[in-house]
Amino acid sequence: MNILVFDIETIPDIESGRRLHGLDGLSDQDAAEAMFKLRRQETGNASDFLRLHLHQVVAISVVLATRDGVSVWSLGTPESPEAELVQRFFDGIERYTPTLVSWNGRGFDLPVLHYRSLLHGIQAPRYWETGVDDQSFRWNNYINRFHQRHTDLMDVLAGYEPRAAAPLDAIATMLGFPGKMGMAGNKVWERYLAGDIKAIRDYCETDVLNTYLVYLRYLLISGRHSEQGYRDACESLRHRLAEEDKPHLRAFLEAWNDENA
Repeated sequence: MNILVFDIETIPDIESGRRLHGLDGLSDQDAAEAMFKLRRQETGNASDFLRLHLHQVVAISVVLATRDGVSVWSLGTPESPEAELVQRFFDGIERYTPTLVSWNGRGFDLPVLHYRSLLHGIQAPRYWETGVDDQSFRWNNYINRFHQRHTDLMDVLAGYEPRAAAPLDAIATMLGFPGKMGMAGNKVWERYLAGDIKAIRDYCETDVLNTYLVYLRYLLISGRHSEQGYRDACESLRHRLAEEDKPHLRAFLEAWNDENA
């Protein structure tokens, strides 16, 4: 079975904001601030987190676990346009038909990817299949909330009760995994304005690694991994990270090993 753990990072969709709110003539930064202000007015100052159709994807990171091993990377390059990133994500589903794993993917990542696919006209027949062309997808597909082709760990562990949901960083840290490492989602726009796409992609990769490690623990408690299987999967990831010549992955490994020393 192929497992694809994924995470996305986003910034305000300035162009759509200009179309929807008449923000022509403003710089990107000023247009974003106007969008945040409008959102605060909409929520009674409770939040400036934009509605999901106004998020532009700037990074998608994945962990792919197959019979051949495990690997982690960010799709495309730092220069790749959004449409290419989204297309590559759905191309991976077409190729591997994996089990998708996320943290809040059903509440955030996938709806954002749906809207971006709509905007760019990206076709993903395998992802949207619900049994019309492939009967096996009638009973198990990516779209239905209670099917197994997508496991949203935040949803599952909270028993689908929003009040019980927890942040990934808190759960990862509680379990002895590295958690956040000097970066957070609310800093992505700031880093993007500074031109530091690499920092965003590196952060996204560490987030998806935390998600994968929590998923391995979930497989253990659900009986899908034995204790030895769980340890073997963790050791396989350790070996893979040790082979990577990337400072942020080495730092993740060192932090993980320190926690488990």
